Amino acid sequence: MSYIDQFLAVIVAEDASDLHIGEGQPPKMRRHGDVMPIRDESVTHEEAAKMLNEMCGQQRWEIFEERGDLDFAYQMDEQSRFRCNFLKQANGYGAVFRLIPTKIASLDQLGIPPVVKEFGHLRGGLVLVTGPTGSGKSTTLAALIDYINEHFSRHIVTIEEPIEFVHQNKRSIITQREVPVDSASFPDALKAALREDADIVLVGEMRDLETISLALTAAETGLLVFGTLHTNNARKTIDRMVDAFPANKQAQVRTMLANSLRGVLAQLLLKKADGSGRLAVNEILIASPAVSAIIREGATQKLQDVIVAGRGQGMQFMDDAIHALLRQGLVSPHEAFMKAIDKNRFKEFLSSEEKGLGNAGGSAPDDQKRLPGDFAKARHRRTS
Repeated sequence: MSYIDQFLAVIVAEDASDLHIGEGQPPKMRRHGDVMPIRDESVTHEEAAKMLNEMCGQQRWEIFEERGDLDFAYQMDEQSRFRCNFLKQANGYGAVFRLIPTKIASLDQLGIPPVVKEFGHLRGGLVLVTGPTGSGKSTTLAALIDYINEHFSRHIVTIEEPIEFVHQNKRSIITQREVPVDSASFPDALKAALREDADIVLVGEMRDLETISLALTAAETGLLVFGTLHTNNARKTIDRMVDAFPANKQAQVRTMLANSLRGVLAQLLLKKADGSGRLAVNEILIASPAVSAIIREGATQKLQDVIVAGRGQGMQFMDDAIHALLRQGLVSPHEAFMKAIDKNRFKEFLSSEEKGLGNAGGSAPDDQKRLPGDFAKARHRRTS
């Protein structure tokens, strides 16, 4: 048993999502979106070096010492796998560990709209799954890949840094490649995928111009490409794809994207009103002649109207989805307000004090976020 396992076990037991380790502060966990300490004593330099060096091994440790960053996956036991990021910071060593379920949840279990399954039936094109860090993009993509794996005979190549969800072959063949262990970079792995008889390629992160360009090219050649971006909605996703290219190439890219894009699934996680966890909310854009024309023209401000009008086709606007959760009492007015695009639409549901907090753009300081009971007490004081 590694020294770090005692802290990772708390994450599993408390149904938390992340463990934060940093010299000079107590170990902390993120539970249902809030960060709270899991002990009073701060982590010393010696303790941090011991726990991190022990779990990654000497070769990775030397890479970390040289670069100052390190990404890899760690299997604590059969039920618990973690995505690990080591970093150097002002006070010394630090690390963040994200819990990855070893059992892949289905799209239905995650509450993802059924229309998303249609993306798994496609034979080519580009599908983008977007959202901020920690919004569950990887979990949703893993569920979609698992759906394809159960229902179709395909060759699926995943390119990840690191490999998070481990897939077992069912009807499909799944080849999982880790950057930089199995391939030097995302572009190198994408180029190789074109020669690997792949039907589907999953690009774990489209973070640079070359990767985005190759993904578009792969989609145009007939592959079904799933990619992720850190954007909050469909309009920003299209703009981000185009803006990654120099100005003199953007018209050509808009044409390529108009021809190859099949859909955008934007995702956010909202805290449940009863404090029992978080739930996913999605914006869904499905390619249509109108969508292609808008992308080609560069008039992405029109996409909202197309999404709202396309509800019968399964499209869904983010604020409409958030409003539906609020009406059902699944999320609080403050949570809906903070995650909405058009905040004025949700302002009327806030209390006077919450309107002031929302306008300030703030939230409760971390030292108030210690125990779940404290949140309920604070909420009671605001509403009484």
